[in-house]
Amino acid sequence: MTKPISLIQFLIEEKRAGHINAQLSLLIEVVARACKRISVATGKGALGGVLGNAGSENVQGEAQKKLDVISNEILLEANAWGGHLAACASEEMDDPQPIPDAYPKGNHLLLFDPLDGSSNIDVNVSVGTIFSVLRCPDGVTEPTVGDFLQPGTEQVAAGYVVYGPSTLLVLTFGHGVHEFTLDREHGSFVLTRRDIVIPADTSEFAINMSNQRHWEAPMQRYIDELLAGTTGPRGRDFNMRWVASMVADVHRIITRGGVFIYPLDAKITAKGGTGKLRLMYEANPMAFIVEQAGGAATTGRQRLMDIQPTALHQRVPVFLGSRNEIDIVTRYHLEADDTRG
Repeated sequence: MTKPISLIQFLIEEKRAGHINAQLSLLIEVVARACKRISVATGKGALGGVLGNAGSENVQGEAQKKLDVISNEILLEANAWGGHLAACASEEMDDPQPIPDAYPKGNHLLLFDPLDGSSNIDVNVSVGTIFSVLRCPDGVTEPTVGDFLQPGTEQVAAGYVVYGPSTLLVLTFGHGVHEFTLDREHGSFVLTRRDIVIPADTSEFAINMSNQRHWEAPMQRYIDELLAGTTGPRGRDFNMRWVASMVADVHRIITRGGVFIYPLDAKITAKGGTGKLRLMYEANPMAFIVEQAGGAATTGRQRLMDIQPTALHQRVPVFLGSRNEIDIVTRYHLEADDTRG
């Protein structure tokens, strides 16, 4: 029987292979340790007094759940003193969080969504943490918002943790995608899947169908074809899945293929919006993971990780998952744009 490989051992192997340095290894260890604390808090549910609203709003004007606030504080506290970060930024905060002057500073920038899918907490559906790691620009000792505004191609690591029946960490350093399962008895993450590959073809899609009437024409065309099944142009039946927790929906794709789509729609554009999901905290890290697993990730028109960010909380449409389906729906959008001239 092969001896289990712990996350710590895996990180040592990655350092020896020259894929990461000591600071990045420590950063991932600290994030994983923080996520174990979040896992304990989510696991207690009502017994821990963590359910319900916190009575506050985040920078996007969304009502915060108690666990949103708790998870954010856990990640901030864990990353403040280790010497591996220059600064961090959270979906829940207006501005980046500097590292206190009392502690040493590192060469990385951390961005995170502390509790994705938090609207599902009270109904006991899987939620998660998403994170992205960038290099701090050379010579910068007091990072500002502009130092975070790097395209997704500049990420040196990305990952997410799913808090479900088991707690799972999915991680990439740009050399494949690997899954670790939290062994609750021993308190350590253990490698359970190495070099994950998303099938190029799929018959599953995840989308909020209640918004269909608001979608653009190429999006309507694509979904109509899927719903037509064996009698339509695709010649086969498709199944729809929708958890409304991005971590859970993307993890299903990482596990067995599929596509996740949150397109631009008339409701969003009527408010002057450019998308629903956050580029820096959700779209870029998930795009990095999906691409490293052989999938594709676009806005419906361009590769997500090629976008030059213009704001810390910028929003974008998201299309990601099995490559052949993402290629088709992206082509439909580009063709519609060409037709309109």
